[in-house]
Amino acid sequence: MAIAGGAVVGLTLWYFGRDLPNYQQLAHYEPPITTRVHAGDGRLLAEYSTERRVFVPIGAIPKRVINAFLSAEDKNFYSHRGVDPVSMFRAALTDVGRWHSNSKRRPVGASTITQQVAKNMLLSNELTVSRKIKEILLATRIDEALPKDRILELYLNEIYLGSGAYGVEAAALIYFGKSLDELSLSEAAFLAGLPKAPNNYNPTRYPQQAKARRDWVLDRMAEDSSAPDKEIQAARAEPIVTRRREEAEIVNGPYFAEEVRRDLLARYGDKGLYESGLSVRTSLDSKLQPAADKALRDGLIAYDRGHGGWRGAVGHIDPGPNWPARLAAEPLTPGAATAGWQLALVLRTDNDGAEIGFKGGETGRIPFAQMRWARPLHDDGTLGAFPRNAADVAKPGDLVLVEPLRETAKTGNPPMAARPQPPARSGDFYNLCQIPEVSGALVAMDPHTGRVLAMSGGFSFEISQFNRATQAKRQPGSSIKPFVYLTALEHGFTPSTVVEDGPVSISQGEGMPLWTPGNYNSNKFRGPTPLRVALELSLNTVTARLAESIGMEAIGETIEKFGIMDHMPRLYAMSLGAGETTPLRHTAAYAMLDNGGKRITPTLIDRVQGRDGKTIFQADQRPCEGCKNVEWNHQDVPVIPDTREQISDPVSTFQIVEMLEGVVQRGTATAVKAVGKPIAGKTGTTNDWQDAWFVGFTPDLAAGVFIGYDDPAFLGSDETGGHLAAPIFRDFMLVALKDAPPTEFRTPPGVQMVRVNPETGEPAGAGQPGILEGYKAGTEPGKDRGRLPLGDEVVQGVTARVPVRATPASGTGGRY
Repeated sequence: MAIAGGAVVGLTLWYFGRDLPNYQQLAHYEPPITTRVHAGDGRLLAEYSTERRVFVPIGAIPKRVINAFLSAEDKNFYSHRGVDPVSMFRAALTDVGRWHSNSKRRPVGASTITQQVAKNMLLSNELTVSRKIKEILLATRIDEALPKDRILELYLNEIYLGSGAYGVEAAALIYFGKSLDELSLSEAAFLAGLPKAPNNYNPTRYPQQAKARRDWVLDRMAEDSSAPDKEIQAARAEPIVTRRREEAEIVNGPYFAEEVRRDLLARYGDKGLYESGLSVRTSLDSKLQPAADKALRDGLIAYDRGHGGWRGAVGHIDPGPNWPARLAAEPLTPGAATAGWQLALVLRTDNDGAEIGFKGGETGRIPFAQMRWARPLHDDGTLGAFPRNAADVAKPGDLVLVEPLRETAKTGNPPMAARPQPPARSGDFYNLCQIPEVSGALVAMDPHTGRVLAMSGGFSFEISQFNRATQAKRQPGSSIKPFVYLTALEHGFTPSTVVEDGPVSISQGEGMPLWTPGNYNSNKFRGPTPLRVALELSLNTVTARLAESIGMEAIGETIEKFGIMDHMPRLYAMSLGAGETTPLRHTAAYAMLDNGGKRITPTLIDRVQGRDGKTIFQADQRPCEGCKNVEWNHQDVPVIPDTREQISDPVSTFQIVEMLEGVVQRGTATAVKAVGKPIAGKTGTTNDWQDAWFVGFTPDLAAGVFIGYDDPAFLGSDETGGHLAAPIFRDFMLVALKDAPPTEFRTPPGVQMVRVNPETGEPAGAGQPGILEGYKAGTEPGKDRGRLPLGDEVVQGVTARVPVRATPASGTGGRY
């Protein structure tokens, strides 16, 4: 019998041991872990993973966490050899007893931690004898091959603990918003009780079961003397309180984060992004991102209220008895949560407004003053008359979006909430809200490095993941003009060069019609006009004459050098913004004007580190011998060389910057003057009123704003970049520069500053109004600035004029 029994055991071991998985791989196993993306200040921006896991070495796991899991799962872990025969025998007796009593309960397990590692990482979860035998065989071999600490490390980082958490560190973060070393004994015991059935012990859904299981683990710890009795009693008295991560630790920037995700995916592939545990430090500024989101949303809402019309309630339910329950069952409109809005039910209306109710039974009012903007939108796109009372806007049973009315919101265009609104309170007053159909983008970047500091790609990422900052190719309109004027300055013109503002027709070549652009107001012309004034007022005819004079080849080269377009068609209409670009590329081009004409590349990622902490990517590639592996002994800070390519003449670039300051001070972007600090920039609008732009900068911050419908459509007469985009830029800069001192633009070597009359470009006399204008040496007013070859003629002096064929203007207003 002994020989026969031995033979059976031997055959069993041979039979089931033939195709066992390779357990040796566990020695070098690296579990899939979460890639974490951080803002520039280290706050969490996003996480990407197939399994939410944060790997923690066994030496970094607190003793109380280890003791809790050992008491709950395998108290003899450090003494057995992979399996625990005593526990297995006890479990077998229990299962036999249940079988005799016809119990349908799941068989009792006696798996050691080593067996669980074998099952979870090398086998399946099927309930068969063959799987159990393989599990036992693997456990004994793993125990022989690996140190106990390595096995425990694998277990604590691999085990599923519910709510999408894999491993103890991820579970601590998800359930309690803490790292492992911050867990209390009660919290550690709760986590240790989860492996058996994590969904059954969810403290939110099953608080009583969760507490009972936690207390059971504490009892096991008391039996094992894993913690002092006093601490165990105190832990038993603690309630299980789950906590989400503090909002202060998380940055909300979904469009920025998605752009980073696409970049990482292109660099490292699916496995590298979702399983490699990358640590990504981005350039996002935690202060500027919410300011960008809020400024853009406020601007879109303001436009929608003035031009979009009231598109009606978002739904309708019975306002009769038990309406709170019906309201609670209604989903919140996509995008409303992003704005911090709430869903409300109109209960009744009167001449002074509407009474509304919330899902908790609270009530409030929308004053009619906050509904007066809601002109009905007709099917043909026109707007109806302003409402006379609340009944013209909504009726009982309508579901509407609202936000609390603030004292600062007396104009009917209340500021957006930066965070979700607090619960409704009966008696409060509310604004009537509506998701705008128009959209846009705002981008901010460091003009010296190209680091993107903020990116808002639309009203709500929940509504649309299309990032208008990087994916929307739109016509820039007159915001392209600074690069036309820069080309002119590099070809001998000065800010004071006078060019005729008048009707113009230009030949586009054989078989092509004459190009006859007009100004914003086609019936008004200024006559001879300095280039500075022409740019400030965005005069199309002057720009057209410049394009004919210097040629579209030179202009195209400038636009391509600055990265606005890759291959610009050499057509005259391009000089007025008929091409296409994205807000990110356009803002980067202006940033290069800001930094003196040095090439930069927009970047969102500063550094990427692998799971071992080693840097595998760094955006800043400047050489620095004294920056790495150097001990600090109070030596001088290393000087890092400036390796940026100079793509335009620094003096010509400075002249454009000074001219763009005039756009803000006296031109089409005076809305930005309210910031009260040196700012330069340019508006842009297309001649069919479909795109509105403002791109501008301070000496150390560049930003661009675009507004338009996703399917290009009419924004409204006179809805220019100065009216739509510039106020959004202003509101963003007011926050971004709140604590920054005023800083003048830096003057490069070789600039001669002369006080001139900006209207004429000539030197300003005593007592006359004037500004300081920058000139290249020898081109100051009153001096021979050189010969400017223009067609068949040559002109000199301050009032050099560009001769072109002048004929009556025709067509629409061109681009301005």
